[in-house]
Amino acid sequence: MARGKSHTNLDEAFLALPDYWSPRVVAAANGQYVKVAKVKGEFVWHAHADEDEFFLVRKGALTIRYRDRPEVVLREGDFHVVPKGVEHMPVAADECWVVLVEPAATKHTGNTVSLITRTIEEQTAHLR
Repeated sequence: MARGKSHTNLDEAFLALPDYWSPRVVAAANGQYVKVAKVKGEFVWHAHADEDEFFLVRKGALTIRYRDRPEVVLREGDFHVVPKGVEHMPVAADECWVVLVEPAATKHTGNTVSLITRTIEEQTAHLR
């Protein structure tokens, strides 16, 4: 998917990201998108009504806050799945590199719209 290549270097994909909380699609398989994002600070509270969301930390540390359960702290190499319909807010004190795997139809911030919401067109624009 990455401009005609059958593969890409994950670290290079992260280095090409210009902004925090602005994921880019780097691969697609079986109706799922693999995305990379650099994150720092707090995201927004949101939920994905119909989709689970997979987080894998490549670099740094990420906390997934929940309203109804204990928060989860992920460090390099750790992964976590947020179940569909569960409200959560990712937080990173310092820059963190995250790989996300989710259905292609998943909205960036669920049904929450904010200044950091990115459309799927924005997440795939670099592929055109």
